[in-house]
Amino acid sequence: MHIQCELFGTLGCHLCGEAELLLQPFVAQGLVVELRDIIDSPQWLERYALTIPVLRRTDNARELNWPFTADEVYQFLA
Repeated sequence: MHIQCELFGTLGCHLCGEAELLLQPFVAQGLVVELRDIIDSPQWLERYALTIPVLRRTDNARELNWPFTADEVYQFLA
């Protein structure tokens, strides 16, 4: 698996922590996930403040909003 994603979230977001845990098996299989703190960008903050965590593919910009399951992530990456 050579897909790269960004996970938009912020420090102290317990849902973001849950999303990171859910993604660990995918990372173990080669998925690259860069954590993006929405505080670092006014555009990210405006876009994602009410929807984090959000998983975004870097190759096609598709996004998967929380809540998502492992099955939904698998479909998202297929």
